[in-house]
Amino acid sequence: QVQLVESGGGLVQAGGSLRLSCAASGRTLARSNLAMGWFRQAPGQEREFAAAINWNGGRTYYTDAVKGRFTISRDNAKNTLYLQMNTLKPEDTAVYYCAASLYGEAERTTGWYHYWGQGTQVTVSS
Repeated sequence: QVQLVESGGGLVQAGGSLRLSCAASGRTLARSNLAMGWFRQAPGQEREFAAAINWNGGRTYYTDAVKGRFTISRDNAKNTLYLQMNTLKPEDTAVYYCAASLYGEAERTTGWYHYWGQGTQVTVSS
């Protein structure tokens, strides 16, 4: 089992930055070869892919809407996943979820991931 806890969300003005963190417990990231991802869900919409990273951080993936503004990274020694979000836009407003997959390579679909956090709210004002 893997437990995931997100933090770092909040209210920010358009153009601002936030860094989300996801602390993992139960299985160490360094030994588990888990792929990790960030998804987001706006009110009334389905959960959608934002970014993902493979087990060793060697490959990253982004949805086009965040490419060039968001950076996903992981520190396996600290059992933590990050999402640096810059130049935020009102359309980035959503609950952001951290996810972990037992498969070492990352994918963009929710069904690929086995464990989910509770989410952290990000609100970007115009």
